[in-house]
Amino acid sequence: MSDRIESFYFDERVPDRLDKYLVSCLPEFSRARIQGLIADGFVSVNGVVAKKAGQMLEDGHEVEVRIPPPVPSGLVAEDIPLDIIFENDDLIVVNKPAGMVVHPAAGHYSGTLVNAVLGYDPDMEGIGGEERPGLVHRLDKETSGLIILAKNERAHNWLQDQFRLRKVEKTYLALVDGKPPTPKGRVEAPIGRDPSHRKKMAIVQPGKGREAVSEYKTLETFKNHSLLEFHPLTGRTHQIRLHCQFLGCPIVGDAVYGRRNSGVEISRHFLHAYRLKILLPDEKSPRTFEAELPDELKNVLEEVKRYE
Repeated sequence: MSDRIESFYFDERVPDRLDKYLVSCLPEFSRARIQGLIADGFVSVNGVVAKKAGQMLEDGHEVEVRIPPPVPSGLVAEDIPLDIIFENDDLIVVNKPAGMVVHPAAGHYSGTLVNAVLGYDPDMEGIGGEERPGLVHRLDKETSGLIILAKNERAHNWLQDQFRLRKVEKTYLALVDGKPPTPKGRVEAPIGRDPSHRKKMAIVQPGKGREAVSEYKTLETFKNHSLLEFHPLTGRTHQIRLHCQFLGCPIVGDAVYGRRNSGVEISRHFLHAYRLKILLPDEKSPRTFEAELPDELKNVLEEVKRYE
C-alpha cells in the first residue's frame, strides 16, 4: 500500500498554526496525530519539510501531507467468535462475554476483544497510524455487555468526543445484595486509587480523586436482593461497583468490592452493559443498541425470584 498524498493551499488573511490548520483540513485525524506526522517529516510547506507544529502559515503557502499506510501494531489477530450487534465502515458494536479482557495487557496478551476484532476485520484502516481498533470506553473482564470500537481515526475522534461531552447514554443492570437507601437516586462520590491496595479503586475524599456520578433506579425488589438499573454519567474505573458498595448494596458476586457470601451461586459479578444510546458519525439521530442478559445471569435472576 502506497502513501496517501494530500495538498492544501492556505488562502487566509490571518496567519494560522500549521497543526491547527491541518486539523481543519483533515478532520479524521486528531491534533496529536497531525503533530506526529509533522515531527516525523511527513509535512512540507512550499516544498520544504516543516520543522515544528507551531510553524505559522501565511496567505499563499502550499502545504503537502504524506500519510503513510498503517503499520503493524504488534497485536495478534485471533479467530475468536464475536457477538456483533451492529457494524458499518466506521465502527463495530459488540456484546462482550464475561471473562474476556478488552485490551492486551500484562498477564493477558491474547484472547482479548481487540485480538478478536483484529481477527474479524484484519483490513481495517486503523488508529494513530497502526493497524488496530480504537477503544473509547472499556468494560471490566467479568462485566458482560455492549462495547463500541472504532475502525478508523475519524470515527475514533468522533466517538471520543461523544463520551467526553457526556452525550452517550449507558445503561447497566446489576443485581445487588440488600437494597439502596432510596428506590432511585443519584450518587456523587469521587473515585481514586485505594491507598491501602494499589490494585484497587476506592471512594475518596473530594479533591483526592476524580469526579464520579451515577444515577440508578430499582427495577425489582426481593427479600435479600434488588435488581438495579444504573446510568453512569462519568466513566471511572469500577465506578458502578464502587457506587453500589457506597450505597451499602454491593453487586452480587463481586469478589473485590462485594460480600463474601451473598447467598447466590454465581461465577462472576452480576453486572451487564445492557443498553447504549449514541449518535454515530454522519448520522442525524442517535441509535440505541441493546444486549439482553446472558443466560447465566438470567438463571441467577430466576433462582433469586424463585426462592425469595
